[in-house]
Amino acid sequence: MLSYAVHVAPAKVAVTDDLPPGEDRRRWSPTASTLIFGERDAVLVDPLMTIDESRVLTDWILTTGKIVTTIFITHAHGDHFFGTPGVLERFPAARVVAAPSVAEHIPAQWSPQWFDGYWQPRFPGQLSGQRFTVEPLADGWLELEGEQLQAVELGHTDADSTSALFVPGIGLVVAGDAVYGDVHLYLAESTGGGSDRWLEALDTIEGLRPSAVVSGHKRDGDADSPDDIGRTRRYIEDFSAALRKTANYQELYDSMLALHPDRMNRGVLWNSVKAVFA
Repeated sequence: MLSYAVHVAPAKVAVTDDLPPGEDRRRWSPTASTLIFGERDAVLVDPLMTIDESRVLTDWILTTGKIVTTIFITHAHGDHFFGTPGVLERFPAARVVAAPSVAEHIPAQWSPQWFDGYWQPRFPGQLSGQRFTVEPLADGWLELEGEQLQAVELGHTDADSTSALFVPGIGLVVAGDAVYGDVHLYLAESTGGGSDRWLEALDTIEGLRPSAVVSGHKRDGDADSPDDIGRTRRYIEDFSAALRKTANYQELYDSMLALHPDRMNRGVLWNSVKAVFA
């Protein structure tokens, strides 16, 4: 019988001058990494971003006594996989895999446009930059100690070509950024029908009838509840409805804060509203 555990890297400062009203710094949302394990071996999902995060994550894994045989990446946003080299230092035999559509998009995150132009300025001196090979999972399946794990391609969620990892034996979906916990959603890439496609992806996840769902960004200690699927859906629907009624990004920002005042990281909402009005 497989089990799982979740490690959440806390929110951290991202260097930028573009701050929401009343905020004195921009923070990156807390990010989840999931260890799925049996008696001896483990699959690690989304090995985080910074050098320090990957070290803390690896130390946490070592306390479990499990051996990471596979690293699975849910989607091609660097905050979920730039930490891979740090994990590979301790588990050099591990395969790094992703759904084919995800594997295709990962190299772009190391391009000058993204790595040099976006990630490095926000996290100076904190990223490895070391490239690694990502193996596409052609048949969409992994095996862990005789149990099957399924890579479920979801299409567009908070980015193009995303996926989740489904563990049927324990009813677990590790959703990446297709599902959010109590954190503002990244909707900067939602134009051109992206929101509708994200809602379809949530239907796909719901159709798996999971008993546990790990959200890609969540508060540490929050339950891995399937209810996060519905909460994510409502946020997207609220955003789309507010967008139709507002004239500018400030109005949209204020409307979403009124509807969701307690979610973490207003900075990501600020980015989203400015992007959809750009």
